[in-house]
Formats: sequence, structure tokens, C-alpha cells
Amino acid sequence: MTTDFQQAREALGRRLRELRGRPTQRDLAAVLGWPQAKVSKLETGRQTATPDDLKAWARATQPDTEEELLARLQGLETHVRSWRRQLRAGHRPVQDVLTIEYERSTELRAWQSSMVVGMLQTPDYARHIFTRYAELQGSPRDVEDAVRARVQRQQLLFQHGRSFHIVMWEAALHAGVCPPEVLAGQLEKLASLIGLDTVRLGIVPYGAQVGVPPANGFWLYDERLVIVEEWHAELWLNDADSVALYRRVWGTLERSAVYGTQARRVIARARAQFTDGA
Repeated sequence: MTTDFQQAREALGRRLRELRGRPTQRDLAAVLGWPQAKVSKLETGRQTATPDDLKAWARATQPDTEEELLARLQGLETHVRSWRRQLRAGHRPVQDVLTIEYERSTELRAWQSSMVVGMLQTPDYARHIFTRYAELQGSPRDVEDAVRARVQRQQLLFQHGRSFHIVMWEAALHAGVCPPEVLAGQLEKLASLIGLDTVRLGIVPYGAQVGVPPANGFWLYDERLVIVEEWHAELWLNDADSVALYRRVWGTLERSAVYGTQARRVIARARAQFTDGA
């Protein structure tokens, strides 16, 4: 599947090809002291250029294009924020950046199919989530700082004038990403939030007919930004077409959700698996 990021990388590659002009890839590689394969990968969008790569390319072709090329790279990177790069200093800085976007927004919508969304997590549940991701990404262990930042952000749930419309697949209620007793406490908290005037929580039950596959999670911040969660990165998309697409996806999934008493029953059914016989 071609992503917005890949399309932007290919567009940058085409621009690099234009700047190379008549000299061959081998000729340019010799000037730059690079393998020819690197020149080929950059021009075809199979490798992401670094700022130093672009500075060297501009110096070897048209020096006055350096600023242009760096601007193109910056635009590309603002859409794709790799976890490896974001988590170099740990999870706490990532939480602080997200808090800014939450505070800027008044109407927030979320879809999550694999775990309880961060805004509704208990400290114990969040602690296990951050630990699992730190292990996966090999990032610094600042779990407790990240938990505090996430819990502090949850105060926004109780601010008048802000609304959170969150939809989750029932599978998120069963995912064993933490010990059973922690998950039971998490589900109890979810049930307690139903009826809060700033939060509308919907659950898409197992077996519900859905208009699109219940895939990766994302947040919509008003009508200006969508943040999509991937294994390798977050996609920050603010162009109107992308926001509208994810708004349609969210609306399609939301129509399959149950609310209120029905949602409590789905949550209670999941919780019973972790409390019966305990």
C-alpha cells in the first residue's frame, strides 16, 4: 500500500533526479563518495535522505537548492514521526507533546481496537503498556514519569466545554497486556466513565457488522489533525483529505458501537473473565 509518506519520499526522489541532470548515477556517486546504490535508492524513494545527504547533493548539483531540499525533508518528517526517533529520550517527552494537542482541541474522537485508549487508562494499566513498548523499541525506561504525564492529562476529561467521543472494539477489553487483576481494575474504571457528560464511550461488540475492518487506532483532534498509530511511527496528518477520510472511517465504526447500558454489559462480560472464581 502506498502511504502519504512514501508518496512524499518518491516526490523528493524525483526532485533529486532533476537536480542530477545529465551526469549518471555512477558519476554523481563518485563525486559524493557514495555507493551508486545509495544514489539510486534516494532517487526512487526507497531510502529516506538525511539533512547531510541533501546538503551534499545540493553542493554537487545546484548549491542554491539546499534550502528547498531541506524544507521538503522537514515537510515529509512532520507527517511521519518514527518511534525510534521520538523515544530517544523516553516516553515522557512524547506524552508532553500529545498533551499540547489535547489542550488545543475541544472535540476529540478516537478509535482503538487493540487496547484501552490512553486517556482512559488506570495508572497500573498504563505502567504495563509503557513497559511493553519500551521493551519493544529499546527506549529509555522512564515509565513512571510517562504514567504521571498520562494520568495528569486525564484531568481534561472533566473540563467543561471539551468532549471526548471514544470508540473501542471489544477485543481491546480482553487483550492480556497486563495481569488479570490490573485488567479487571481497568475495566471497572471504563464502566465508571459511562455517563460522564464530557465522555461518550462506545464499544463495538464481537460479531457486530462493521463497514470497514477494525484496524489500527487513531485520534481526531477537532477537524484539523489526525494522529494514526503504527508499529514503526505515528502519522500526523493535517491535510483536509486525510482528516476527512479518517472522519469517515471513525463514523463508520461508530455506527456499529453500543452505548450506555449495553456498553456496560459488554464491559461487565469481559471483566467477569478476570474476576469469576478469583
